[in-house]
Amino acid sequence: MMRRFIPILIPVLMLGCDGSFRPKKPGNLIPESKMADVLYDVFMLNAAKGVNKKVLENNGVMPQKYLLDKYGIDSTQFAKSNEYYAYDTKTYSSIISKVKAKIEAEKKVVDSIIELEEKKQDSIKKSKIKKTEIDTAKSIFIDSKILDK
Repeated sequence: MMRRFIPILIPVLMLGCDGSFRPKKPGNLIPESKMADVLYDVFMLNAAKGVNKKVLENNGVMPQKYLLDKYGIDSTQFAKSNEYYAYDTKTYSSIISKVKAKIEAEKKVVDSIIELEEKKQDSIKKSKIKKTEIDTAKSIFIDSKILDK
């Protein structure tokens, strides 16, 4: 019985792989640069949801609604644009490269802020240590004056 289906199955599979499944270009296609911005925000919001979903929920942030409102798009427009770009791997790779560059730039900014904050905390600790040393020295000096009397 299986031998009967093989001659039929092979041509069907070959016809299915002819590239005719390429999605049509949507009339309201999101431009590449805007798509990169949307995907950047999608990645950031997904990361935020992964870190602490409760904070977003408690502050009434609905990530999908926020994105759609921010960029003035609807979910269908985004889905069709994403499907269209994803089919063309060269273009999609270009878009993702822009997103990656933006993430790396943001990471540098955050890293420099963290570094400055750590230096500030180190300075505070050092000043507290110096103050303690000065207080200790004063105490020893005062104690020695009292003992001299």
